[in-house]
Amino acid sequence: MPINDHQRLALVYLKQNHDIDNQDYRRLNRVDMMTAGSDLRGLVQADLVEQSGVGRWTKYRLKVSVAENGDSPIGENEKKIIGYIQQQGSITNAECRELLGTNLDETSYILKKMTDKGVIKRLGKGRWTRYELP
Repeated sequence: MPINDHQRLALVYLKQNHDIDNQDYRRLNRVDMMTAGSDLRGLVQADLVEQSGVGRWTKYRLKVSVAENGDSPIGENEKKIIGYIQQQGSITNAECRELLGTNLDETSYILKKMTDKGVIKRLGKGRWTRYELP
């Protein structure tokens, strides 16, 4: 199922922001509520975003790819990242991409999830950001 230009713009928005809701989508694309809902459902059906919440609290986030064997890569990747930090003291996004063989978006998502869970802590900003064990 092909996606339209409004949906493409929403995907770009999601790369820069954590999530999007119906109101954000309407503001971004200047469309009505029904069109926004239909387009967002289309992104869910295309398996590009995940939906969480119900009604006015519904949010949509970029979907993290799942390994072919059906296991989530997050668990394996977390172990690799923790092991690397234990050996080296810290890790950058670039080092993590090389370690995991993932792209910038996937790596940023994994590191953010780990930071949010308190598994690692973020130090610095921008290109000088490093991650350490708490």
